[in-house]
Amino acid sequence: MELLSYLVEALTPLNMMLALVGVIAGTVIGAMPGLSATMAVAVLVPFTYVMGPASGLIVLGAIYTGAIYGGAFAAILVNTPGTPSAIATTFDGYPMAKQGKGALAISLATLASVGGGVVGGIALLLLAPPLAEVALAFGPAEYFWMAVFGLTLISALSIGNTVKGLIGACIGLILSTVGVAVVGGDVRFTFDQVPLLGGIDITSAIIGLYCMPVIIDLVASKTPHLNFAKVEGESSLKTAFALAAKRKFNLLRSSIIGTVVGILPGAGGSIAGLVAYTEARRSSKESDQFGQGAPDGIIATESANNATVGGGFIPTLVLGIPGTPPDAIILGALLVQGIKTGPTLFTEQGSIVYTFIYGLLIATLLMLPVGLVLGKYAYKSIAKTPKQLLVPTVAFLTVIGSYAIHSNPHDTFVMFALGVLAWVLSKFGFSASPIVLGLVLGKIAEQGFVQTYLIGSAQGRVLEMFFGRPISIGIIICAVFALIYPLWMARRRKSQEQAVAQDNKPATLMVTLLIMAGSGILLSQMDGMSKLGAVFPSYILYAVLALSGVLLIRLLRTKHSTPFLQLGVLPTARQSAVVVTIGLWTLFMSTLGFALSSLLAFTSIMLIANFDKPKLVPMLRNVSVSVVIVAAFYLLMKEVLLLRMPAGILF
Repeated sequence: MELLSYLVEALTPLNMMLALVGVIAGTVIGAMPGLSATMAVAVLVPFTYVMGPASGLIVLGAIYTGAIYGGAFAAILVNTPGTPSAIATTFDGYPMAKQGKGALAISLATLASVGGGVVGGIALLLLAPPLAEVALAFGPAEYFWMAVFGLTLISALSIGNTVKGLIGACIGLILSTVGVAVVGGDVRFTFDQVPLLGGIDITSAIIGLYCMPVIIDLVASKTPHLNFAKVEGESSLKTAFALAAKRKFNLLRSSIIGTVVGILPGAGGSIAGLVAYTEARRSSKESDQFGQGAPDGIIATESANNATVGGGFIPTLVLGIPGTPPDAIILGALLVQGIKTGPTLFTEQGSIVYTFIYGLLIATLLMLPVGLVLGKYAYKSIAKTPKQLLVPTVAFLTVIGSYAIHSNPHDTFVMFALGVLAWVLSKFGFSASPIVLGLVLGKIAEQGFVQTYLIGSAQGRVLEMFFGRPISIGIIICAVFALIYPLWMARRRKSQEQAVAQDNKPATLMVTLLIMAGSGILLSQMDGMSKLGAVFPSYILYAVLALSGVLLIRLLRTKHSTPFLQLGVLPTARQSAVVVTIGLWTLFMSTLGFALSSLLAFTSIMLIANFDKPKLVPMLRNVSVSVVIVAAFYLLMKEVLLLRMPAGILF
C-alpha cells in the first residue's frame, strides 16, 4: 500500500505536466544531432532547484528518457544518430525510410522505446539493490571484453566485407586514442595540434561520419531524399503494433540486455543497442534482411537503449556510481537537494525515490502519444521538404550540433574532416559503422585492457587476468560465437567471394596501401611513448597492417575489376561545391561569426541543391526561410542554452 501512495504522488497534475513537458523537450532535443541528453539535463538542472526534490527529479528523468528516444528520429530520417545510443538504429531505420516506410519505422521505434523504458523502470523499482551488485562484479577485464563483444557486431554488419569492417573498426579504435592517454598520460597522434590534446569528441565524430556522406550524396541527383509512400487501408501504427506483438520476445530480450548493460558504469545505450542488435540478428530466421530495413533491428536497438535509462539509475541511486553522463548530472542534482545516495536511500528517503521512479515510468508511457504525434509530422515534413531547403537545413544542424557540444569551432572542423573521409572510404567498400563502433568503444576497451595488463603484470599472471575470470570467459564465448556465426552463414551463401569479385581492384589496392602507410607513420610516432601509452594503440596498428595484408592478398587473387569511374568515386560538381562550402564554413566561423557564416553557407548550399531553373519568388521565399532558421537557432543557442557563440565581423 505504501508503494501505491507514492504512485498517487507521482500522478499529481504538477508532476504529470512536468513529465509531459520533459518528454517533449527531450524528444525534440534528442532528435537534433549534437544536442544530447547530457546537454539538455545539464542546462535545465538549475531550474529544478526551485521545485520539490521529487518533481525536479521527474522532469530531469523525463528529459533524459525523451532525449534517448528522440535520437531515433534523426537516425531514421537522415541517417544520423541524434544521440550515440541510436547508432544501431540507423542500420535498419534509414533503409526503411528510403523504402517509404519511415512512418512505420518511427512507430516501431516508439513502441520499442516505451517497452524498453518500462522494463528498465520496473527493474529499477523492484530489483535495484540486488542488480546493483552486478556492477560491482565487473572489473577492468570484463569491461575490456564487453567492448570487444560490442565490436563483434562488425561481423554481422560487414558480411561479404568482414576484413574491411575490421580495418574500419581499427581505424575507429586509433581515433579514440588521439590526445592524452587514458592511462599513462602520454600525448598521442596530435601532430603538435593543441586542440587535439582533448581527443576527438565522439558526438562530433558520429555526426560527421554519418551525416556528411548523406549531405554530399543528397546533392548528387534530383531524386527525392525519401519516398513518401502510404499503404492504402493500412495504418502504420496498426502495422507497428502487429509487428511488435509478433516480435515480443525480441523486445523483451533486448530490454533485459539494455537493463543489464545500463547497470554497468560507463557502458551506456550505445553498447546496449549494439549488443541487442547482434543478438537479434544472430537469433533471427531472416538475418540476411538486417541492414536492409529489418523491423527486428529497430525493435532490438530502441528497446535496449531506452532500457538503459532505468538500468543506469540502479548504480546511481544504490551505489552513488553514475552509469552515464546524464546520470552523473542527476546525481549532482540529488546531492544539491540534500539526498544522500546509498543502500539506505530506499528506506530513509523512500518517498522521494519511489515518487521519482513512478514519475519516470509515467514519462516513459507518455512517450507513446508524444512520439507517435511528433513522428507522424516529422516524417511527413522531412519527406515533403524540397532538397533546396532540406540539404542546407541538415548541413546547418550538423555544424551547429557539433559546435554546441563544447562551444568549440575545432569540433566542427573535425566533424567535417571525418565526414569527408567517411564519404571517400564508403566508395571503396569501407562502411562508416565499424569506424564509429571502434571510436565509441575505444576508450572503454583501452582503459580495461591497460588496467588489466597492469594488474596482471604486477601479480605475474597477465593471461589469467584476461582469460581466467568466469564473467570474462562467458563474454569471450559470446563474442567468439557472435563473430563466427555470421561468417559461417556468409560462407554457406558464398557472399564472401561475390563481394570480392565486385571490388574495384586498382582503387581499393591504392586505398589499402595508403592505410598501411598511415599505420606505419603512426607506429613511428610511438617511439618516445611509455609502455602504458603505447601498448594498446601499437597492438591495434599491427592488427591494421595484418588485416590490410590479408585484404591485399584477396584483391591480388581477384580476376574481375570494376572500372574506376563506374564506382562514382569522383564527386560531381555539386558535391564538390557542397564540400568546399562546408569546409570554408568551419574554417571561417570564428572570423566571420557564427550567424553571418551560417547565413552565407546556408544560402550557398541552398543554391547548390536547387535543380530547378531559378525563379525570383521561390528564391526570395527560401532565403527568408534560411534567415528565420539561422536566427532562431542562433537565439536558442545564445539566449536559452547560454552557449558562447563566435563573434565575428558584424555580430
